[in-house]
Amino acid sequence: MESNDIVFCREGALGRMTLNRPKALNALTHEMCASMLRQLRIWAADPAIRAVLIDAVPGRAFCAGGDLRAIYELGRKKDPKAREFFATEYRLNATIKHFPKRYVALIDGIAMGGGMGVSVHGSHLVVGEHALSSMPETAIGLYPDVGGTYFLPRLPGELGMYLALTGERLTAADMVYAGIATHFVPSGKFAEIAPRLAQGELADTVLASLAADPGPPPLVPHRGAIDRAFSAPSLEAILQALDHEGAWGKETAARLATRSPTSLKLTFRAMREGRRLRFDSCIRMEYRLTMRLLDGHDFYEGVRATLIDKDQRPHWQPASLDGASDADIDRYFARLGGEELSL
Repeated sequence: MESNDIVFCREGALGRMTLNRPKALNALTHEMCASMLRQLRIWAADPAIRAVLIDAVPGRAFCAGGDLRAIYELGRKKDPKAREFFATEYRLNATIKHFPKRYVALIDGIAMGGGMGVSVHGSHLVVGEHALSSMPETAIGLYPDVGGTYFLPRLPGELGMYLALTGERLTAADMVYAGIATHFVPSGKFAEIAPRLAQGELADTVLASLAADPGPPPLVPHRGAIDRAFSAPSLEAILQALDHEGAWGKETAARLATRSPTSLKLTFRAMREGRRLRFDSCIRMEYRLTMRLLDGHDFYEGVRATLIDKDQRPHWQPASLDGASDADIDRYFARLGGEELSL
């Protein structure tokens, strides 16, 4: 079965999904998420399928995230399809997390936001030398969703909080170092993976035989400062701590100052909450946050400034952290009653 935007095929014991929107950096549409969800359910029940692989057509990106332009237009019109997109995407993330077979993602380009959601929750995430990942949502008035509130707080030390708040881009070496990627395989050897999985070889065996050293991670020199500053008990305390971390700390604080204050506060709390929650509870929490953000201001302003007008000058409401009270943030986390996400 195949469509213009995603190709499904069966190769022996392997089910394969290939993202195929290169001009849009393989951004996910609702139809792509829905079709992946249907196909994974079929393959989960098929005893002849031993593993699933997701990759992308050659190009700059594995997947740059959700199709934010489409969501922006739908949300501004109060079209229920905007909510349906997130409900389907989050169900897809949960299906990948709970998939009963090996799920192998091959990333050798940009993987942001939703691109991480369709890769990081599987059993194996393989990066090549061109892989570049981030969760940049605070720059567009959102927060790291698609299971980000689960996987980021479980990274070593305070790397998750740092990545969630700043949206820092990670190289392949960083992804392995942080525990986001399970293997580094030179991209020239990617073509060897699917045929061996199709023959029924175990994913662990295949990937171990091809794995290599990705080199030194750029994150390492800053690891001590990251753990010191981002372990602070509040967002305001993190900013104060960054003042004591030299030039890097001041640059990081300046970057945070450009982000949506509401997004920063939501992200800080969601990361702390996510540490103690199971995956499905994190996904349901994210759905509550996202539904409230779709009714607000900053998401639309962030997308406008970044993707529509591209002036890179968002006008956040409120404009400062002081304007986002604890009571305001509490309302985002409140349960949705009969509109809670069902998984």
